[in-house]
Amino acid sequence: MACTLCELPADSVVWEDADCRVIRVDDPAYAGFCRVVWRAHVAEMSDLAPDARARLMAVVIATEAALRELMQPDKINLASFGNMVPHLHWHVIPRFRDDRHFPESVWGAPQREGVLRAAPPPAAIAAAIDRALGG
Repeated sequence: MACTLCELPADSVVWEDADCRVIRVDDPAYAGFCRVVWRAHVAEMSDLAPDARARLMAVVIATEAALRELMQPDKINLASFGNMVPHLHWHVIPRFRDDRHFPESVWGAPQREGVLRAAPPPAAIAAAIDRALGG
């Protein structure tokens, strides 16, 4: 079975290393929305060794920090489901009080039309992730 997170278009990748990739999600209502995708096709956090779990979470937190630095959102939502695509990944979503769903989940019922924002350039996100990782 094909996996949409294994077969990503190259232009969706914002940052990557040997373990994981950060990809941008093309959703005009949620500028800056990223997914941190573990490279190996595993379904659950408990499928990873402790050091791999720590690495994945370090990249999730670095992505959060990068988006906070670049966008100054009111909140960042972190989520890991995998119900539709059982390939380990984390959603990192900048949220604003005037976005379409706030304070609900982005997958909930819309609350308003919502203000659209521009996403930071991929190179800026990558550089901010590197800074957050101490690189």
